Amino acid sequence: MFSSPSRLLVAALLAAASLAQAQTSAPRFEGIGRTATPAELRAWDIDVRPDLRGLPPGRGTVAQGQDLWEAKCAGCHGVFGESNEVFNPLVGGTTKEDIRTGRVAALRNNSYPGRTTMMKVSEITSLWDYINRAMPWTAPKTLKPDEVYAVTAYLLSLADVLPADGELSDKNMAQVQQRLPNRHGKINTLTMWPDGQRRQPDVQGSACMKNCATEPRISSYLPEFARDAHGNLAQQQRLVGPQRGQDTLRKAAAPAAQATAAPAVAKPVTALLQQHACLACHQVDGKLVGPSLREVAARYRDRPDRRDYLSEKLRSGSAGVWGPVPMPAQAHVPEADLKAIVDWLAEGARP
Repeated sequence: MFSSPSRLLVAALLAAASLAQAQTSAPRFEGIGRTATPAELRAWDIDVRPDLRGLPPGRGTVAQGQDLWEAKCAGCHGVFGESNEVFNPLVGGTTKEDIRTGRVAALRNNSYPGRTTMMKVSEITSLWDYINRAMPWTAPKTLKPDEVYAVTAYLLSLADVLPADGELSDKNMAQVQQRLPNRHGKINTLTMWPDGQRRQPDVQGSACMKNCATEPRISSYLPEFARDAHGNLAQQQRLVGPQRGQDTLRKAAAPAAQATAAPAVAKPVTALLQQHACLACHQVDGKLVGPSLREVAARYRDRPDRRDYLSEKLRSGSAGVWGPVPMPAQAHVPEADLKAIVDWLAEGARP
């Protein structure tokens, strides 16, 4: 039996322990934050893993996917996933032999220019997960699970992984995975430290980051009289890869009658940007696919030849200056509109 002082001491210790436990389980800052609900956690936890964990139930046919693709995907990727105008091509470079072996032979040689998505991806879940969370570009996470299955099925059919009348679902994805061209292409053994022992990396980059060359300054352009001496170079390049030929067709002279015609009312530059789809990849003030137009103007404001430089970049396209996404040639833009946009950029892209 405890004496009265002992009972008081035990009670005090129990009370202190209860208070400490209550303080530990209580929020650190009263009134700030709360525990996420199960529904909120489900909405956030949408990743799909290579072992198919996280894959929701659903199905979609190639035919359904083709309709969705043409409505929501073809604008950036082309009807057959071949477009190289906005992003790199998705389809191409794989063969029936690759499907049999599970390794894309063209990745080991130069038989196919460029590297497409279907050449590199090793798990269908990677396609499904990315399409589900990031596509379409203008409205990510708006596709329902069945629509994601259908779009993925259509993309797989373009690479002969699924037949034209095929279907993709959570039930058969593991089976379809066995036909992915590069399913055995991922190597997990050749890591930097395969046995857990830390080693120096293969490449030391200190010399690479010194005396880096600045952006080249173009000092001359193809003269007008020589533009079509060898045909239109833009039509003589491969359709895959970063190579782009300049549009070298000579611009037709305006009829003499037009010289006396009343000048057309100039459109605001913002209307021209909208009309020629510049705002699909650029914003005036913020980064989208490419840099903001004010950022472009600021970068070249000190170049005395900025008007000629920007005109040539818009006519012929550009790649590698602002990042890996190329800007396609804008040969369809009328000269007057092109000049108005270039003058606006050269003057600082003012509102």
